[in-house]
Amino acid sequence: MTSPRDPQDKVYSHVCGSQADMLDRFAVSELCKGWPVYRDASEWKNFASIFCEDAYVWTTWSRRQPYDVFIEKSKIGKAAGDFIMHRECGTLVDLNPATGRAVGKMKATITQRFSMSAGEAGSAGGVSSFKPVEFDVDCDCRFHFFCLKDDAGEWKVKYVKLIYEKDKVVPVDGVRAPAFGKEILDQYPEGYKYLGAAQRMLGHDVDERLPTSRDHGLWLDLYDKMGQWLDGRLNIDLSSATAVKKNGARSGHHLVEGHGSNNGSNGVKRPKLEY
Repeated sequence: MTSPRDPQDKVYSHVCGSQADMLDRFAVSELCKGWPVYRDASEWKNFASIFCEDAYVWTTWSRRQPYDVFIEKSKIGKAAGDFIMHRECGTLVDLNPATGRAVGKMKATITQRFSMSAGEAGSAGGVSSFKPVEFDVDCDCRFHFFCLKDDAGEWKVKYVKLIYEKDKVVPVDGVRAPAFGKEILDQYPEGYKYLGAAQRMLGHDVDERLPTSRDHGLWLDLYDKMGQWLDGRLNIDLSSATAVKKNGARSGHHLVEGHGSNNGSNGVKRPKLEY
């Protein structure tokens, strides 16, 4: 669930206002929509055009990447069969005209299709599977686009980072879906447990330290960084480094790299799939 606490300290230009403010917010909202529209359709030149030259993005499967490296990784993933779509649910923008900064907030659902043959399912979980299975993982989230107006007066995206809210497994045929073991799900926080486990199954090195609505530390930290950005701060640290408890678990839900006990490839157990 989400917290009743208001995470944002200040109110910026966000609805109505002057014509100039509304036009700026509209321009930023167009940049936000470029993610689901252009990336999903592999319109890479259009997708690249929304970013400034030194932009960075964070996603579960890619971790932190320069935007151009993210695009190349996306191409490789699609060539290997990754099928990731995004449904935009609504977009609003916080704008500070005095600093030429804005943050686009896009409610969205990440939906990824996974197809596993009997052999793939068996090798992934170390068990036998008699039938192939096809399923989706849907993840509700909020994209945050840190935007600036450049010297030419055009808005561009500098950073993209998400808050993950909840996810679920959806059987394509309405009946069959894999059951991931607790040991693999516990590696990822509430918010993208199933998405992380399924992407890991494809061989992705999934980031375990991204903000979620239940991890109030990272959730509030990202809002604090949004405020710093809107107020004109030059250098924003969007890393998710947090304190680690003595038992190896972060105050969030899951194990941090280098702590705790894991087995299997790259220190992470592979999921056990059941049908």
